[in-house]
Amino acid sequence: MLNCSSKNTLPLFIVIFYLNILVFNTAYSGEIEVKGVYQNKNLFVMNPFASGGKFCIKEIKVNGNKTSDFLNSSVVEIDLSKQQLQIGQEIVITIIHLDECKPKIINREVLKPQSTFEIKSIKIDLKTNQLLWETTKESGPLPYIIEQYRWNKWIPIGQVEGKGDPNQNSYSFPITLHSGPNRFRVRQTNIDGEKRYSREASVRSPQPPVTYEPKKIVNTITFSIETDYEIWDMKGNRLLQGRGKTVDLTSLPKGEYFLNYDATTEIIKKTK
Repeated sequence: MLNCSSKNTLPLFIVIFYLNILVFNTAYSGEIEVKGVYQNKNLFVMNPFASGGKFCIKEIKVNGNKTSDFLNSSVVEIDLSKQQLQIGQEIVITIIHLDECKPKIINREVLKPQSTFEIKSIKIDLKTNQLLWETTKESGPLPYIIEQYRWNKWIPIGQVEGKGDPNQNSYSFPITLHSGPNRFRVRQTNIDGEKRYSREASVRSPQPPVTYEPKKIVNTITFSIETDYEIWDMKGNRLLQGRGKTVDLTSLPKGEYFLNYDATTEIIKKTK
């Protein structure tokens, strides 16, 4: 029998009280945290049964605020429209559940940023060699891929992280012009793979066309100035690429190749 008068022993009712608290906290210790951005869509969660016929989810919070969503259902809809959120706003959803079971998010993708940007302006600053663009109506932070048109194709040349603000955003990216007309654009890619492009910015460079020598190539090509270049074989495999004034072709066997440089594509022949 427990001696409640002992100096080293807690009274029995206190022991039982703390044991109950421990059991209660353990039973409800499960927690799922989902982070994302608000896209004006609700989140759905599968809510399995636990023992005793109880539903698994006990409480849901959005940015620390307890929701009033109906939880006694096999599928719970977290109504984000009630949270006074702005589109593109970052949110944290916490799902507290019984430890013996685990809810499952059905449509997590609705919290992923979507490409909704609109271009206010896009231009090239020749003084700083920068591509500048301004946007509105972004609904979450997605990267912008900067593309330049050369060698009869659009080529990715860099990336800038989007700010995700639905109001006005300003961006810049350093660019290198080739001779003649230059064209640039930016794009974003949605979670489903859809690509969205800006309109183009274009400018004519005052730089003279790049030349190279020798025409009878043995081991190296030397350009008149530093330039971007690519070398492809006749099967469509890119063998070399870079930027510089000299290209070492020692590793390539003799034969014909496609040479892309400046704004030009032509066939070259390595003689040895």
